[in-house]
Amino acid sequence: MLSDFLLRALLGGLGVALVAGPFGSFVVWRRLAYFGDTLAHSALLGVALGFLLRINLTLGILVVCQLLALLLYFGQRQKQLASDTLLGIFSHGALSLGLVTLAFMPQVRVDLFSYLFGDILSIGSADLAWIFGGGGLALGGLLWLWKPLLAITVHEDLARVEGVAVDRVNWIFLALIALLVAVMMKVVGLLLVTSLLIIPAATARRFAANPERMAILASLIGCLAVIGGLYGSYTWDTPAGPSIVVAACLVFLLSFLMPQRPAAGAQDGGGRQ
Repeated sequence: MLSDFLLRALLGGLGVALVAGPFGSFVVWRRLAYFGDTLAHSALLGVALGFLLRINLTLGILVVCQLLALLLYFGQRQKQLASDTLLGIFSHGALSLGLVTLAFMPQVRVDLFSYLFGDILSIGSADLAWIFGGGGLALGGLLWLWKPLLAITVHEDLARVEGVAVDRVNWIFLALIALLVAVMMKVVGLLLVTSLLIIPAATARRFAANPERMAILASLIGCLAVIGGLYGSYTWDTPAGPSIVVAACLVFLLSFLMPQRPAAGAQDGGGRQ
């Protein structure tokens, strides 16, 4: 029988994987991996804000991620700096500001390793509530946006002509990703968040014939990685968060031994590539 802490870790990991699959598919299609990294790096600033204001740390991360998503949304509309330059500035700036802010609070002892790489084995009931509540809200929002977001991903200008509220849909999507990143922090940490978004989706893309199947398959692959990673961590006493990512990478590598189906993308309206 599973120990209580291992059962909570498994439930939390599976909850995150199920939600990350569909979001990861859009991240892969729209080439937003660096955007996810930037939001994840800002999470440490949210932790510092949580300690400073004595509020729930996940709430602090959520507030900072939402503010950064808003800044990135408006920042990408300007023409003076390229998007990747802007993302680099925000990413490293937010991470460094978080570290500096924590340094000004000597009374606070922070286990940076757990925030950098996650601490899924310490998930409690409140964390599960955040994961399933916040993750469910993010997934519900994505399902609501699915058709217009897919239309924008295929051809933004054509979607705009057809009456899709492109700016509003893009902003809501970024806000939902920020919510998901805040939820995922506890499981895999800020340095590994993007990997759980991207690797299962990249693996699923090799086999899915349309966007919907790719999203579902990405969720299933993410769940497989969580189960495999936790099993490896329990068996060989390895860090749980990185073990989950290693398991996802192994599934990705093994996928090359199998015949590839037409990618979910150009043929089915699932991406730009």
